[in-house]
Amino acid sequence: MMISTKGRYALRIMVDLALHDGDEPVSVREIAQRQDISGKYMEQIISVLTRAGLLRSVRGAQGGYHLAHTPQDITVGMILRATEGDLAPAECVLDGAQHCDRRGACPSRTVFEKVYTAINGVIDGVTLLELMPGEESESCRAAARG
Repeated sequence: MMISTKGRYALRIMVDLALHDGDEPVSVREIAQRQDISGKYMEQIISVLTRAGLLRSVRGAQGGYHLAHTPQDITVGMILRATEGDLAPAECVLDGAQHCDRRGACPSRTVFEKVYTAINGVIDGVTLLELMPGEESESCRAAARG
């Protein structure tokens, strides 16, 4: 399984917004310039992130975007699931998947379940704050202090 360009760019966009989010909304043009991403492609990704409730839009000439939550409340998993969908390595491990006749005897399913659990554990355990340059070490120190 590979994360698509859309998922990778979404992470870059969200980190950029986290770094530059303030009183004024951040424009698509500003992010596109800093991240070297096509404005049209970025608008598609931002639309997905907004529909997922991760961004808030501000309309008008001075419009743009804000994070809908604090960086420590947004996980990599939230961002990737919004852009990629579920990250299951096989359909059989998804809740509500069609019943497989070989479910009880499938040698691969156990491995797929372990991979899926590991993927979710990692992406749900890393926040946007931790992706921000210089922030990971500070957030780790704060967590260690309790």
